[in-house]
Amino acid sequence: MVVPLEMGWRHLLFENWPVDPEVMDAHLPDGLDPDEYDGSAWLSIVPFVNVAVRPKGLPERLGVRLPELNVRTYVTRDGVPSVYFFSLDAQGVSSVLGARLFHHLPYYYARISLDRTDGRVRFRSRRRHPGARPAHYEGTYWPTDGPFPAPEDPFGEFLVERYRFYTEAQDGSMRYTDVEHDPWTLYPADAEIGSNTLLSAHGFARPEADPTYYYSPGLDVVASRSRRAGRG
Repeated sequence: MVVPLEMGWRHLLFENWPVDPEVMDAHLPDGLDPDEYDGSAWLSIVPFVNVAVRPKGLPERLGVRLPELNVRTYVTRDGVPSVYFFSLDAQGVSSVLGARLFHHLPYYYARISLDRTDGRVRFRSRRRHPGARPAHYEGTYWPTDGPFPAPEDPFGEFLVERYRFYTEAQDGSMRYTDVEHDPWTLYPADAEIGSNTLLSAHGFARPEADPTYYYSPGLDVVASRSRRAGRG
């Protein structure tokens, strides 16, 4: 049994596109349904940095720092709003291997850097995982207005107030993990994205609509061990 993990998620950008629900449904495993807002499914890229990643109960000083880049969408199963991860790119080789072996997460090794200057975050990622399709992402993002509680904004709540995520394991089984954290604080944001091949690496055409951006300074999280989902 793998123990739960504690960590902090910091300096996140939520970059979000509307997608036809039928298109999204074709990309999901059986048992998950696209969750819709304003009649669309939503596809998101989320760059950020994990801090103090460690088994639950250990002091923060023993945790590791792990820059990360997610491709995700929003789903329901048995009426529970959840997140589905298509991929999680991360910097640390040992962390990627551990997440794949013990937490059944679709992590890929990537070279990632995250720097903050004058209130802006510059993020660069290039996937280096053996056998995986190449994918790279580079951009700078920043908040453009004051903070607001995500539960008070319908779209913000839809995107981030979710406390379960699903992934498909290498053996084809579906897994889920529950997370605990305080409600999110979000900021309206803007971004300059210089390069992004993540969507095409997962078989998505680049959406015609411009993305909607939110920024968050982050929060602390406890993630349960991975569990096998029953038949839907």
